[in-house]
Amino acid sequence: MPKDAADKPELGQVAIKWGSDVAEHDYAAAHAYLSLKLTEAASEKAVSHLRKAKLTTRRANDILRAAGLTPAPLDDPGVVKDLIKVIEGKPLSPVLVVTGVEGTDIADGFHRVSLVYRIDPYGAVPLKLAPAGRPQKDG
Repeated sequence: MPKDAADKPELGQVAIKWGSDVAEHDYAAAHAYLSLKLTEAASEKAVSHLRKAKLTTRRANDILRAAGLTPAPLDDPGVVKDLIKVIEGKPLSPVLVVTGVEGTDIADGFHRVSLVYRIDPYGAVPLKLAPAGRPQKDG
């Protein structure tokens, strides 16, 4: 999808502004989340890969399907917080997504993806996509 088309909403659609890069605190949030699923070394490596990844776009429905997630409802507090930013014309931070042997996961930005999905399931979501690392070993 051409960048211009993603930036211009059709009649009746809500315009979502996106930042040109990921907010620094989102990398910390991604690390905190990934540290629950991966070893410390693997979560640090995944975040390092995310920092180096180039910004790309994917459709909201595809991100959620790949991660095996159901979108949060519009009245979810995190979605509401992001919706208020959109209404105020503030840009949202691109999403951080990791892939690995156990599938795809939204390391940071689940509520932003959910908001886009609720507005337009096929809406484009800017993201950084990187390998997750090794899953945490049992024991």
